[in-house]
Amino acid sequence: MLSEKATELGRLIGQSSEYQAVKRANDALSDDKGAMALLERMEQLRQSAQRMIEQGAQPTPEMETELDGLLGQVQTNATYQRVIVANENFDKVMVQVNQWILDGIRKGSASPIITLG
Repeated sequence: MLSEKATELGRLIGQSSEYQAVKRANDALSDDKGAMALLERMEQLRQSAQRMIEQGAQPTPEMETELDGLLGQVQTNATYQRVIVANENFDKVMVQVNQWILDGIRKGSASPIITLG
């Protein structure tokens, strides 16, 4: 019974306008070749910098400059901005859902009668 209710909650969340907006924004980002190229280059730089740090070296000033430039380009990309906004809105929904779950847990743990339906 609990798994059915959890599955139903997941289905409802998946049908929410906020989740659908996240899906659409991510699909649009995947289709935006320019934004994807910027994000991939940023990830390459991040991985290179991480390897350097693990080996006791510091990332080069050129790497930092390139990363700053890429970050500026990504942050002004409209498709990327839609992803950020959609994720923030969905996160707000999930915070509220988690609060409702916690409220339910508190009420359920205070009740002397156990019900599964």
